Amino acid sequence: MADLAARLDEMEVEIKKPKFRQSSGRANEVNYWVFDYPPEQEMEVRDRIEYLKNKNKNGTDDFELVVFDLYDIIIDFLEKKNFIEKCFDFEKNKGLERITKAVSNSMKFNDDDSIIVQYIKDHTPDNAIVFLTGIGKCYPILRSHKVLNNLHQAFVKAPVVMFFPGTYNEQELILFNEIKDDNYYRAFKLVK
Repeated sequence: MADLAARLDEMEVEIKKPKFRQSSGRANEVNYWVFDYPPEQEMEVRDRIEYLKNKNKNGTDDFELVVFDLYDIIIDFLEKKNFIEKCFDFEKNKGLERITKAVSNSMKFNDDDSIIVQYIKDHTPDNAIVFLTGIGKCYPILRSHKVLNNLHQAFVKAPVVMFFPGTYNEQELILFNEIKDDNYYRAFKLVK
């Protein structure tokens, strides 16, 4: 993998191209992209995303960059439902696997009307590019292939770039370069 700073520079150039925001394919589907990176460089990626978001807000781009931290969406949902303390107790008494399943069910991760998908749909303006972050922070509660599958079925408003701490070879997602997620073929690798 090339130097991360150079790949981030290349990513910035790519998303600014008008063709990046155009739908493609026979069914006019929206572009889904994965930007993978070494997990140990998470803070560098976060800093660049924050920089791009601020630059977009204050600049002259002809699109709006919208960043969704999936972990924050989950925590906000749990806080609004007053579930945080209950989750701590439930995990302590029943274990991580049970709390993962309980959160997944309450947020409908496996359903077409997923809370996360609905949130992204409701908070994405026209003429936007969506960045998804927080994938590593969500593990094991939320798996990256589930997010992409659910979004792909329900969200066609804007190109989506998922920032993935690990490796994506356009067939499988390997979180932290150690945990193989389910196979996923619909997204393209944004920068090789």
